[in-house]
Amino acid sequence: MLLSRRAKRMERHHARRGKASLNMVSLMDIFTILVFFLLFSSTEEVQVLPEPRDLELPESLAELKARESALIIVSADELRLDGVTVARLDEVLAEDAPGVPALASAFAARVAAGEELGPEITIMGDRELPYSLLKRIMSTCTAAEFERIALAVRQRGAVAVAGAASRQPAG
Repeated sequence: MLLSRRAKRMERHHARRGKASLNMVSLMDIFTILVFFLLFSSTEEVQVLPEPRDLELPESLAELKARESALIIVSADELRLDGVTVARLDEVLAEDAPGVPALASAFAARVAAGEELGPEITIMGDRELPYSLLKRIMSTCTAAEFERIALAVRQRGAVAVAGAASRQPAG
């Protein structure tokens, strides 16, 4: 069979170029860079708050994520600081002090032990928590010189921090 000049030229052209190939080294470099970018961009300083079963957090439209800080959990029967029980709630409610002395002494004990509490604290309490108790806890935190006090709330399927209140340092 005779080939036309065009067919012969195309045949020579294809013979010179060879088969198409894919450079895998370049693809591996790109995917490696992409993986590192995704790993580093996804790690933010966000604290994952525990979700105690005996608490029903208030709902909010807050968009701030919880950050690493000391955590006060106020359940139906006890007051905990970073998972350690500080006082029974009925005893705290029975006291007539402007703050919560047991919480203040827990803060003092941690400072005396050389632990740094940091400038922030998060309060996680049930939605039925009396405001007077919340006010006393916040007053104790302010006296312990926490600069930011945040309240943990439920945010459409996640736990967020609502309205972190800032306190300006004196002076």
